[in-house]
Amino acid sequence: MSHYDAIIVGAGAGGGVAAGVLAREGKRVLLLERGPHSEFAQVPRDHLRNQRMSFYGHNAGPDVDGNPRTLEDGSIVLPHERGYQNNAAMVGGGTRVFGAQAWRFMPQDFHMASTYGVPEGSSLADWPIDYEVLEPWYERAEWEIGVSGTDSAMTHLPPYKRPYPMPSLAPNTSMRTHLKGLENLGWQALPMPQFINSEDYNGRQACIRCQHCVGFACPVEAKNGTHNTTIAAALRSGKCELKSGVMVERIDCDDGGRVRGVKWIDNGGRRGSATAEIVIVSAGAVESARLLLNSATTREPQGLGNHSDQVGRHLQGHYYPMVIGLFPERMMDNQGPGGGVATCQFNHGNPDVIGGGMLADDFIVLPIISWKMYAPRDIPRWGHAAKQFMRDKYRCLGDIKGPVHEIPSPDGRVTLDPKVRDKFGIPVAHLSGTTHPETVRTASFMYERAEEWMRASGAQKVWGYRPDLRLSGGQHQAGTCRMGEDPAQSVVDPWQRVHGHDNLFVLDGSVHVTNGGFNPVLTIMATSWRAAERIVEQW
Repeated sequence: MSHYDAIIVGAGAGGGVAAGVLAREGKRVLLLERGPHSEFAQVPRDHLRNQRMSFYGHNAGPDVDGNPRTLEDGSIVLPHERGYQNNAAMVGGGTRVFGAQAWRFMPQDFHMASTYGVPEGSSLADWPIDYEVLEPWYERAEWEIGVSGTDSAMTHLPPYKRPYPMPSLAPNTSMRTHLKGLENLGWQALPMPQFINSEDYNGRQACIRCQHCVGFACPVEAKNGTHNTTIAAALRSGKCELKSGVMVERIDCDDGGRVRGVKWIDNGGRRGSATAEIVIVSAGAVESARLLLNSATTREPQGLGNHSDQVGRHLQGHYYPMVIGLFPERMMDNQGPGGGVATCQFNHGNPDVIGGGMLADDFIVLPIISWKMYAPRDIPRWGHAAKQFMRDKYRCLGDIKGPVHEIPSPDGRVTLDPKVRDKFGIPVAHLSGTTHPETVRTASFMYERAEEWMRASGAQKVWGYRPDLRLSGGQHQAGTCRMGEDPAQSVVDPWQRVHGHDNLFVLDGSVHVTNGGFNPVLTIMATSWRAAERIVEQW
């Protein structure tokens, strides 16, 4: 059996950063990923089956066959179906196909309970660290992964100590139109910070402005994820061994709670195992919780780190209130990636609302996505009138949406299904509960602000879909292994070490106490960088 300094389970944003940091410092690392290690040509560019719209399937995993989950109503759902709360499963994780928004959380995002109080029935809490602690790690990720943006425009944040390494991407027609709307309202406007090269950077070329960005792999590697930065560097170092297509079934511990290693099964049904000085779990909020729960011991019969029944609780994602507008002129000029202008006018300080969120125009919307999700309700769904609308109006549609700072509930959770197992014979994740009703109130408030912005931008007709109470997770999933000082209320400590285990860590979005009103990937990278550097110092 092989022995390593560290075993990392999951090669996404958090695990990819950890692999890079540890390998750079000479640690021998085994990086395990259940999905494939795919070249660009192996990631489909199908308009019908992609990570942006998965009604008919997807392109970045996990495999539809053999990876079910179960819901509270007893139904079984597959990875591409509504309610699954899917994250991409391949080397690079979601960073391979993400929209690449590179937002820092705001200082207030780390102190939600102190700022707003704790609504009855919620599990709203403060983080044990704050913005000032994380700021240098935000900067590290921005420069080493590669972010384009305009730091002087980020007026909702303290002044940056170092600018972004690349300027913002050039605006397209949609951005210019919505920028005028913000100017008409007198609201803050800023170019969206993105993990996309606006110029050649670190040996990778600039964005070619194609129309297939969010939901797809980049044809020129101008989109910066862990697959082409930290993981690539780790593999080049010779210190990191990557095994893809393997599913970790459990973490092994001795009787005293010290982690010894992991066991896995590959796609051919072959079993494997390895030992290590430390184990890092970075499989995403749902799968990280599932792995800890499936690794029960005599000492912890309910799962590793679950002595206080906290593993799997407080599942969060992001509500995305969205408004669509029909404009008299074309909004789409086919200059990708699309989304470019945003406002943080309403992330905090809103009367009678807890938190808020960021709003932005969206990436280029493919025709089938526009038809399935954007067409107004008074247009026939088939026939001549339907086709005529798409011919005449598809390129005149615009949208505004953004992630809402959710208010977590302890009842929104991941447990194990007692009966259903995946293709490897491992108990699957069971999803239950909802977010807190205050999340719906906040999302409704943000929906109304999106309507205001859309009308101010000149839309002739505006419509959308108001939020309702449901479980939230999806590609921005977080919260199931929350960070905290008190083992009775959290799963990991402020350095992301699992309470009660000296050598077991969780480095992904599941440690987020709250998930901010922004895409969380930069915060996942920053917290993981901080924790990985600490691991190096102590090992």
